[in-house]
Amino acid sequence: MYRDEGTTRIEAFSDGVFAIAITLLVLEIKVPSHTEVEQQGLSHLLAVLWPSYLAFTTSFLTILVIWVKHHWMFTLIQKSDHAFLYWNGLLLFFVTFFPFPTALLAEFLLHPEAKVAANVYTGTVFAISLAFKGLWWYATKNQRLLPGHVTSPVTTQAKQITQHDRYGPLLYFLAFGVSFLSESVSITLCLFLALFFALLDLLKKS
Repeated sequence: MYRDEGTTRIEAFSDGVFAIAITLLVLEIKVPSHTEVEQQGLSHLLAVLWPSYLAFTTSFLTILVIWVKHHWMFTLIQKSDHAFLYWNGLLLFFVTFFPFPTALLAEFLLHPEAKVAANVYTGTVFAISLAFKGLWWYATKNQRLLPGHVTSPVTTQAKQITQHDRYGPLLYFLAFGVSFLSESVSITLCLFLALFFALLDLLKKS
């Protein structure tokens, strides 16, 4: 399928942003200092870093699922326009911001202010899901950026993406709402949703 140079550049730029954001996540897992190790032992210090591992894993999987769907989307989109650039930019804005709430969650998950950290984290994930849905909605409305043949394989795959993400924003909004009641349940829900959407993609592609 023909793709104009504009879509290729958009995807290349987006891939760079995804790569930087997903790499920054691991920087929030702090290596214990020698002084701390001498006082408490390395094994103990590595064990108490579990909030950082949880935050990293959840965020990594979330960004990975978004990147996979973004790539799938761009295998179908044939052209771009000015508004589409801004929709894509909005998605990248929230993805770029994501390492901050990840660090916040890792630092304060066991703190009395953990609920605030969970609010910011789940709110950001919800915003990412909305931006992605808006991007896909704009691209597919009236076949705007897709091939014009309504019976083409591209259209069939586009419907699959739409079905996959139909309840994404609603489910992440639920996680955001739950974060005001229980930070641990809301983060567990985010992790579960990332695993669920990844598994759904694998099953559909197999």
